[in-house]
Amino acid sequence: MRLWLVRHAATALPTGVCYGASDIPADPVATVEAARRLDAVLPARFGWRVSSLIRARQLAQALQARRPGLAAPVVDPNLGELDFGAWERLLWDDVPRAELDAWAADFTDYRPGGGESVRMLLRRVRHALRTAMADGVDDQVWITHAGVIRAVRYTLQWGSAAVPPDAGHWPRKAPAPGQWVCVALPDTREGWDLP
Repeated sequence: MRLWLVRHAATALPTGVCYGASDIPADPVATVEAARRLDAVLPARFGWRVSSLIRARQLAQALQARRPGLAAPVVDPNLGELDFGAWERLLWDDVPRAELDAWAADFTDYRPGGGESVRMLLRRVRHALRTAMADGVDDQVWITHAGVIRAVRYTLQWGSAAVPPDAGHWPRKAPAPGQWVCVALPDTREGWDLP
């Protein structure tokens, strides 16, 4: 079973802005280009889910425009980006250093800006993974966000119950906007259990 983890196209926000759960649209031209490139590599048949945030749904709509017979994706709020609470739409440089240090000191359970913790993100992403694995479709596509992609990669590397002991154990790499990575999912019949 393969899972295509697709990151939405770039937004028009300046570099350095925190925009996790904020419903920021993607650049329309970049979205159409990302859909063109994605359409060229995806298999003919797949199951798919999309984050409820507009920047992800735009890419899903652009892909559907290229494949008119493609059924609508399941809109899954579990695929939304980490909620940074009061940090949303701030420049990262404007987030108080003491708050960033507090997050670094308790990476798993600190709720940045009063939003969502990494543990909370992992819980909902693992729920989505469990659903994907139960679907039994060989190829699945998620149009989502960098944080979700990192959560999937962390889970596949460290296991379905693991939590990062610190920020150094969290995956640093995620596809650039409009890019993707394809990962193999374990066969649930072999006992890989997601909480």
